[in-house]
Amino acid sequence: MDKTFKIIIVLLSFLMLLFLIVPIAKILVGVSFEKLILALHDKEILSSIFITVKMSFFATVLVFVCGVPLAYLLSRYNFCCKALVEGIIDIPVMVPHVAAGIALLMSFGANGYMGLFFHKLGIKFLDTQYGILIAMMFVSAPFLINGAKEGFKKVDIRLEHVSKTLGANSFWTFVKVVLPNARKDIINGMLMMWGRGMGEFGAVVIIAYHPLTAPVMIYDRFNSFGLSYAVPVAVIMIIASIIIFALIRIINNMLK
Repeated sequence: MDKTFKIIIVLLSFLMLLFLIVPIAKILVGVSFEKLILALHDKEILSSIFITVKMSFFATVLVFVCGVPLAYLLSRYNFCCKALVEGIIDIPVMVPHVAAGIALLMSFGANGYMGLFFHKLGIKFLDTQYGILIAMMFVSAPFLINGAKEGFKKVDIRLEHVSKTLGANSFWTFVKVVLPNARKDIINGMLMMWGRGMGEFGAVVIIAYHPLTAPVMIYDRFNSFGLSYAVPVAVIMIIASIIIFALIRIINNMLK
């Protein structure tokens, strides 16, 4: 019986991996080397990939600054409407991302309350990199916040008490004790958020069709010129993502 169970587990795992690997492998081998080289010399493609990686990174940093404290609050304290707050954090994952883009457009557009406020500061979101930034932040923030929250839950609260009895205040206890012990989950959450932001299309295309991010460019070229023009952009984006995430994973493992 145990042997049968193991065979079933291995078989189902293999099928799942096959489902994930085949599309990626197919697209990687589905473009000629010549087309890939031409795409690498296309400044518009390189610019779109750079904007995508950059804005997703900035979105991750901003959510780290504000979202990690929120995650710590949720992991350590019980308070009124805590379940509601956790539900609000998960909303961007559940709603269609086109709907999320419309919501952002209504709030941060030229006639939205937030849009009017930031307009006075000289910041516009419609068809700007700021629009790309908030779209990526909105749809991918839950990955970082929830990842950090689970990491903080794994940190023994007694370590914080010991740190405080040794003279450290709450801030330095958080920085020197809590964050290092929750580092793995926080970094994983940041990677998930960064990756999700780079792949975002629905929310971005509503609030900031231009400047083109890589997902929007893939759609734009597919819609305008066909599959053969969209594939090289997709392949370069996939390769860039794999390299970035592999390097971060290696660095993270070296720091353990």
